[in-house]
Amino acid sequence: MPLVRWRQITNRRNPLLTFQDLNIDADMVQALADRGILEPFPIQAQTIPLALSGQDIIGQAKTGTGKTFAFGLPLAQRLGPEPESGVQALIVVPTRELAVQVTEDMELITSNRPTTIVSIYGGKAYEGQVEQLKAGAQIVVGTPGRLLDLAQQRILDLSNVREIVLDEADKMLDLGFLPDVEKIFSKVPAVRHTMLFSATMPGAVVALARRFMSRPLHIRAAGVDETIAQANIEHVVYRAHALDKDEVVSRILQAEGRGKTVIFTRTKRAASRLTEELIDRGFAAAAVHGDMSQEARERAMAQFKAGKKDVLIATDVAARGIDVDDVTHVINHTIPEDEKAYLHRVGRTGRAGRTGIAVTFVDWEDLHKWSLIDRALEFGRPEPLETYSSSPHLYSDLNIPVGSKGRLTTTPPNKDAKREHIAEYAAGDGSAAGGRGRGGERGRGGDRDGGGQRRRRSGGRSSGEGRQADASTATEGRGTHDGGGAGHRDGNAAPTQRRRRRRRTGGGGNAPQAPQA
Repeated sequence: MPLVRWRQITNRRNPLLTFQDLNIDADMVQALADRGILEPFPIQAQTIPLALSGQDIIGQAKTGTGKTFAFGLPLAQRLGPEPESGVQALIVVPTRELAVQVTEDMELITSNRPTTIVSIYGGKAYEGQVEQLKAGAQIVVGTPGRLLDLAQQRILDLSNVREIVLDEADKMLDLGFLPDVEKIFSKVPAVRHTMLFSATMPGAVVALARRFMSRPLHIRAAGVDETIAQANIEHVVYRAHALDKDEVVSRILQAEGRGKTVIFTRTKRAASRLTEELIDRGFAAAAVHGDMSQEARERAMAQFKAGKKDVLIATDVAARGIDVDDVTHVINHTIPEDEKAYLHRVGRTGRAGRTGIAVTFVDWEDLHKWSLIDRALEFGRPEPLETYSSSPHLYSDLNIPVGSKGRLTTTPPNKDAKREHIAEYAAGDGSAAGGRGRGGERGRGGDRDGGGQRRRRSGGRSSGEGRQADASTATEGRGTHDGGGAGHRDGNAAPTQRRRRRRRTGGGGNAPQAPQA
């Protein structure tokens, strides 16, 4: 069925409009007001009245535009102030981090009513999730793999679901969850209210909407990409040398006015190595990536949100769900794959009306990739300025005090934090589950729930060996010293090689010589 109706809006608040004006129940309006949330974003103002009426909706909006409240408020209100026991609403998300974030938002919305929300995702024991389901939770937020697993075991009953939401549908399809999503839809009633939210609208998402939605209305937050790239975020792009990046990062982290900072790396190993390096330099850093246990990732996110850690190093997949308003800087330690990934990364800053700074490092071999991003976003900077940790313009561009070094000399290295990070990294299944060896991995970085350990390959190392390898890798090839070298003190990073063992003959003598031709 074609999507015949659509609306386009701009992503700016209307200060004259309130949630009460949108006919949201008073207890939920008060719950939001208690957190200082008074005026709705446009995607919320357009979506909520239609969703309350039961209209199927496609919301095209990126993270940070308020889409969780756009579907969460009408969903909770349609269940009623005292919903019956049992699963009546299902919110499907692509990653574990996003499941945690959406659950927190839904708990805020329903904090003044007896509605119960449960998170269902991999990486955690089944028991707690099963207990909450048996206790009668009404709203389930989860990732496709674990949802389908519990449904097939008849632990999760979806036969009474009357509200279903697909959040970040495009990412869900990118991670290969389409078959699981189709199976989930086959287990919910045919007559239901469906909402789908996606940052982009590729053909697969449109096809999904046609199959499982009834005459949906397409609401697009117009100019979301342009809004992110506008004046509230300052975009700084440098052509940087790989062996000097850590030095540059250390100086950026000493910029005046620098608050919470998110640093993106391409691989999980790079995230772990950089985290250890920054801790060693005296910074309060934590990591979020797929080689860490789910408990460790959630602890790192909680510390970052609470301000106990002010630097978070993350990979793209693990970063989905980072919903923190007061991030001042985003640093792309490695260039993102395309303009969409770039916008997703830098969208962690400049939120809720604040300003932010996005710094991107472009390696020499990635200049062509940056030129494509630059052209797509119309930055007009196809050739980034060559920059080193000693470059004067680095200090003036980012308001870094002159004379800043690559190490916080007043703060000794936090050995406990460093030891804790290495332990958390080693506690995960690590790359033994299917990475690309010591050189890092370029896969999608997630398991069936889009967040962590991959399925083990037959014939590979045991999980114990994998954990040992990951722990050693986290300490091998340590980042730069103040001289800008990486791995070795002379600045030459050489791969670790195994020694060959000389075979001995049974008599203890020399091995027999090969016959001469």
